[in-house]
Amino acid sequence: MSQQHPPSLGFLLIDAARLIRRRFEQESRDLSMTSAQLQLVARLAKNEGIGQAALAALLELEPMTVSRHVDRMVAAGLVERRQDPNDRRARQLFTTDRCRALIEPMRARAAAVFEDAQKGMSAAERRNLISALETLIANLSTIEAGESVRGAVREPSEVTP
Repeated sequence: MSQQHPPSLGFLLIDAARLIRRRFEQESRDLSMTSAQLQLVARLAKNEGIGQAALAALLELEPMTVSRHVDRMVAAGLVERRQDPNDRRARQLFTTDRCRALIEPMRARAAAVFEDAQKGMSAAERRNLISALETLIANLSTIEAGESVRGAVREPSEVTP
C-alpha cells in the first residue's frame, strides 16, 4: 500500500504557473504576439531602458534568443533601441506607444485569468496567497544573491595551488 504524500510546493507552483500561462495565451490569441513576446513586453514595460543582456537575464533566456525577439519587435514598431547615454557601445530598450497601447488589454486579460484562478477564495485568502508568494520570492532572492556573492569570493581553503 503506497503512502499518500502531501502535494509538493514546487509541483503546485509549476502547475499553477503553467496553467495560468496557458490560459493567458488562449485569452490573448488576438494580440498577434507570441507568448515569449508577451512576456518580453511585460518585463520591458516594468524596466524601461534596460539593456538586452539584463532583459535576457530577467527572462531567463539566452541573449541571442532575446535579441531575435527584440529584432522582430523593433521591425513591428513595438520596441525601440536607443543609445545608452552612459555607454556609446550599449543600447537601451523601450516600449513604443503602439506597444504601450497593448499593455492595458494584456493586463485586463491577466486580471480576468487571475480572477478565474482564484474563484472560491475569500479576499483574505487572496491577500494571504499574494503575501506568502512575495515572502517566498524574497527569501529565495536573498538566498540566491548571497550564494552568488559567496561564489564570487573564494575562501583560502578553496584556492588550489
